[in-house]
Amino acid sequence: MAPYKLPFLTAAKSRAKKAVSVIGVDARSLAQAKEGFSAAQRKWINSNGYTAKPGEVLIVPDEKGDIASVLFGFGSDVTPLNTGTLANRLPKGCYRLELEGDLQTAALGIALGAYRFTRYREHKPSEAVFIPPDGVDLEQLSREAEAISFVRDLINTPTNDMGPSELEAATRKLAGRSKAVVRVTRGDDLLKKNFPMIHAVGRASGSAPRLLDMQWGRAKDPKVTLVGKGVCFDTGGLNIKPGSSMALMKKDMGGAANVLGLAMMIMAAKLPVRLRVLVPAVENSISGNAFRPGDILQSRKGITVEIGNTDAEGRLVLGDALALGDEEKPQLMVDMATLTGAARVALGPDLPPFFTDDESLASGLSAASSALHDPLWRMPLWKPYNTMLSSKVADTNHITSGGFAGSVTAALFLQKFVEPATPWIHLDVFGWMPTAKPWCPVGGEAQGIRALYQLISERFARA
Repeated sequence: MAPYKLPFLTAAKSRAKKAVSVIGVDARSLAQAKEGFSAAQRKWINSNGYTAKPGEVLIVPDEKGDIASVLFGFGSDVTPLNTGTLANRLPKGCYRLELEGDLQTAALGIALGAYRFTRYREHKPSEAVFIPPDGVDLEQLSREAEAISFVRDLINTPTNDMGPSELEAATRKLAGRSKAVVRVTRGDDLLKKNFPMIHAVGRASGSAPRLLDMQWGRAKDPKVTLVGKGVCFDTGGLNIKPGSSMALMKKDMGGAANVLGLAMMIMAAKLPVRLRVLVPAVENSISGNAFRPGDILQSRKGITVEIGNTDAEGRLVLGDALALGDEEKPQLMVDMATLTGAARVALGPDLPPFFTDDESLASGLSAASSALHDPLWRMPLWKPYNTMLSSKVADTNHITSGGFAGSVTAALFLQKFVEPATPWIHLDVFGWMPTAKPWCPVGGEAQGIRALYQLISERFARA
């Protein structure tokens, strides 16, 4: 995990470089922008049919054929992250952004657009570099870009190289950078230390299930606990998935990847919190000792859980981890998980839902999401739907028998393991970009962690 190399020059190098202007225009401002060009250049712009559509790039030459400037479709009605297009559409050279609006996010878009997953196949890196716009915080930009790159790398890595043991190794390496402490409960020790649901889900795998517990910060600071679903691969267990549904299950540890990326930002910024990260790292496999539909599991919380379907395993491992985190009464607990297909049906892959009964947290996270162009949408913890989780033989079932409100009932199940007094947010993320965006190729993606970081930094700012 080498420091992420930003495609931006330092202040000293910026002053020494002559840069080509990248001029942000939209359909309304294009005509005015043309007035700054020569007659030949205006003819070039018109002959290329340039209309300043969002993300549209046109290189405008000078009389010698060199690059004079670049027009870039950039309007207030699209996300500033669309600048990611520039990272790979411009030839080698140095460029200066001349855009109006949220320049911090625009600069981040370029940094994220330059990302490529190179573990198994080389990709030619972009050779375009940029002068940082005035007012852009390069330290913040570096923290965000590095954390998001880290999340993407973790999710993109297939399970043969990112199983429970490798996820543990990645967590230890991250902890070593900031002198955090990692404790691991592994294999049958999970039963001895009362994590029966984590053990049950992961025991069929050749890679032992484990609970990763990373702690950082001063004991006297506010406690912030992050819990991430670390199902490194999900066959569906005995309720086996069809092949088409199993193809992307390397991403089922996307919740764990996202909380680790958020932790990376928190530790790098040295926020005044006592951080704890809990990751139940398992592989939901099939063997003679796999847990079964109809089994009744004990839980750390003392709640007995009837298994309705072994393909709903993520909420089980999260339940034990949430119960542990809740025991020390944190000032904030956040869990992130690639939990339900129902969330994707409701909101699609780009807009993760979040659930909380804390109105202050809900308004703060919604505001941060909107301000930072980090999409999230609040959905309800609708208490009457708890009846859908009823069981005749245990305290609760972990799934419903019908097909309604799947993301809501999953969140309600998790809420059973958190005391009402604990400020808690649950995010049901997809963790994957199924179609390329200017700031992200197809593959693993960080979702919501910039908004969460903003919420945490504002909520626990040092007095």
